[in-house]
Amino acid sequence: MSSRPAPLLPPRLRAFLVRVPLLVRIVRFLRRGPLARDRNLLITLIVLTLLIGVLAAKVSMQWASPSLLILVTLVGGLQLRLRSLAKLLCAEFVALVYIAALRGVGDVGPGLLATIVFTAVLAALMSRTRGQLGMQGLRGDAMLLELRDRLRSQSELPPLPKEWGQKVVLKQAGGSSFGGDFVVSMRDGDHVEVAVVDVSGKGVDAGTRALLLSGAFGGLLGSVSAFLPACNTYLHRQRGGEGFVTAVHLRLNLVTGEYVITSAGHPPVVKFDAGTGGWQVATAKGVVLGVVPDLHCEPDRGVLRKGDALLLYTDGLIEQPGRDIDAGLDKLLGEAERLLPSGFTHGARALVNAMSSGHNDDCALVLIWRP
Repeated sequence: MSSRPAPLLPPRLRAFLVRVPLLVRIVRFLRRGPLARDRNLLITLIVLTLLIGVLAAKVSMQWASPSLLILVTLVGGLQLRLRSLAKLLCAEFVALVYIAALRGVGDVGPGLLATIVFTAVLAALMSRTRGQLGMQGLRGDAMLLELRDRLRSQSELPPLPKEWGQKVVLKQAGGSSFGGDFVVSMRDGDHVEVAVVDVSGKGVDAGTRALLLSGAFGGLLGSVSAFLPACNTYLHRQRGGEGFVTAVHLRLNLVTGEYVITSAGHPPVVKFDAGTGGWQVATAKGVVLGVVPDLHCEPDRGVLRKGDALLLYTDGLIEQPGRDIDAGLDKLLGEAERLLPSGFTHGARALVNAMSSGHNDDCALVLIWRP
């Protein structure tokens, strides 16, 4: 069964367009009509270019300004293939020469020529990039937006019973929509599994690997008994791997509160003990994923009782340039005390903002508690 194409417009904009029948017809004509074909659009833009040249040269430079060719070039860069765009640029050159011959070189001006040349180069780069993707227009951007939304939805934890609470906070470097930190989770009856993964790099550079690994790790979660060793085997099968991947895996029994934590080179999980009123560091250890063929993890087992909580996070929360990671962990434990007065739900976002202020890195936090 063929997959449905990625939506070209955001849902809110589509909802607005539905209320305006004329706009709906225009959008459908541009997407599915004759102009959606490269050849037909090329002919239309060339005719429009030559028409602008004739009107500007013989009628009026005010009503048919040569600057309109900039808009034509941008449309060609978005919709035409690179070879077709080259033909359109040749037609624009002919139109400019015709205007200069009849009106004079001074009416065209070096400023306008420089702007058109710059726009043409930009349009050629856009057309070349979209040609490599095998699609024109805004469909490539729509696919990236859909992938981003899927990554975000995949990071949401499944609904838990009312006697449990959970919160996920993701913050990408530089305000980007993509980052190298992601969360995968699943629930099977009375058991829930959560994995927090950190791909080396930050922002968009790490986002492509995160998109790939989130699907693979999400398929492994709940399908294998040893999740992290299976992820390690998967990474070893990949060719030309770049950087490293750390991860922490939590398996929690929602009835008894028993949990098992395994880690692969990841910062330690911290647990809030309601009995003592303090945070404790888990002892789970393991090697970074993809380094050794056979991954051996030292798990940490325990029980979450009433009032207890588990905090899973990535190193972007505690690691800062020029500062020891142990100092960052101590700061995290100190800032975590602020969760209690405001509650776990609202304190999770405040904790991420407090820990990530002053440095630019991807951050991910998962908080699970038992009220």
